[in-house]
Amino acid sequence: MDTLARPTPTVSLTANLPRYTSYPTAPHFGPMEEALYREWLAAMPAGSALSLYVHIPFCHELCWYCGCHTSVTRNDARIARYAAALETEAGTLARALPADGLVQHLHLGGGTPSALGGARLTKLMGRLRALFPFSPQAELSVELDPRTLTQEVVDALATSGFNRASLGLQDANAEVQERMGRVQPAEMVAAAVTRLRSAGISRINLDMMYGLPGQSCEHVRATAALAAELGADRVAVFGYAHVPWMKPSQKAIRMEELPGAEARLEQADVAAQALRAAGFVSIGLDHFARPNDSMARASRDGRLRRNFQGYTTDQAEYLLGIGASSIGATPRGYAQNIPDERGYVAAVEAGRLSIARGLTLTEEDITRRAAIERVMCDLALDLDALPPEVLATARPALEVLEAQGVVRLSGAWLTVPEESRPFLRHVAACFDAYLGQGKGRHSAAV
Repeated sequence: MDTLARPTPTVSLTANLPRYTSYPTAPHFGPMEEALYREWLAAMPAGSALSLYVHIPFCHELCWYCGCHTSVTRNDARIARYAAALETEAGTLARALPADGLVQHLHLGGGTPSALGGARLTKLMGRLRALFPFSPQAELSVELDPRTLTQEVVDALATSGFNRASLGLQDANAEVQERMGRVQPAEMVAAAVTRLRSAGISRINLDMMYGLPGQSCEHVRATAALAAELGADRVAVFGYAHVPWMKPSQKAIRMEELPGAEARLEQADVAAQALRAAGFVSIGLDHFARPNDSMARASRDGRLRRNFQGYTTDQAEYLLGIGASSIGATPRGYAQNIPDERGYVAAVEAGRLSIARGLTLTEEDITRRAAIERVMCDLALDLDALPPEVLATARPALEVLEAQGVVRLSGAWLTVPEESRPFLRHVAACFDAYLGQGKGRHSAAV
């Protein structure tokens, strides 16, 4: 299978850039007082659309490649106390809002949300529904590990109204699985998909990765074929981010076994071509969806969004983060909870919102954020819509990318051709006024 023609080699394949799930990005957050976040919440107009993100920072075992905020535990008392704190925090947030908002999206992330167990998941969802009105059309999604998914958890999710599940497929090859610290036969993933669909949770997302230790293009192609065979509605293809300075567990992965920059790019190409051949359409940087999926429709209609969970159809301007390290977003800025589980629980039990860090958006931030989001979602941008001072700072970098064949500048329009899709983060970075400031370190852009 031939790979796509690429821009000239002068494009840096080893550049470290943000994923731009927010702007400004989290490394630029600073200390923040709870009172400011309460002020933002109190300003929410009545009837606003709401989105909820609930973070469960527990796993039964740690995958070596994982970059998530999680820890390993089977301590039931610890899990029970955390689950109770989630309910308490949700109540505190609900009381901080001036009027009911309608929940359009809810996402349980982790970690592994199933670590709560079926009974606690049911209780948590009951509490959230009692506190916040949910739209009948709300999308309720959850991240799941096929290795620990029990029928009890599946039944609890179905009873609670979940209608979308994301499963980590990563790579189907047994040797690659051994090297990344996550062994799960294809039959195990298939069984998990079957159980979910049998319970009425019919919308299935699968995550796969490239750039893993010992991984080849053939491994990536086989994994994409398996994702299509399992009937996934959406597939996310993430490049492994080797950040052992942030995630010590990644030290178990040997650097010499990781594919280089050119190999990573080829693997990303192979995944994209295999999924498109199976009937998926490309979404933004690294997502793929069936043509009739809501994300594909949003992409066609220019309604695709990007937030802390990645690409989304969620249009809500208010995202409430619940749980340790969760980030809330409002039109006025971002607010992140205490990352440390014990500190988070103590703050919540004391009746506080456990805000640790955040950032107040300036008008320029909002303008640049919108530009970055449209580039990441639409692969196009109307440059005439930008204030002259913003465009003046971005244009020199855009012209460099144009000379390298990455973008096209035609009159007022910036477009990113299909063959340059893997370089979307490079294009978005042209509008990032914070890049290079502070101590934040990022993963490889390709």
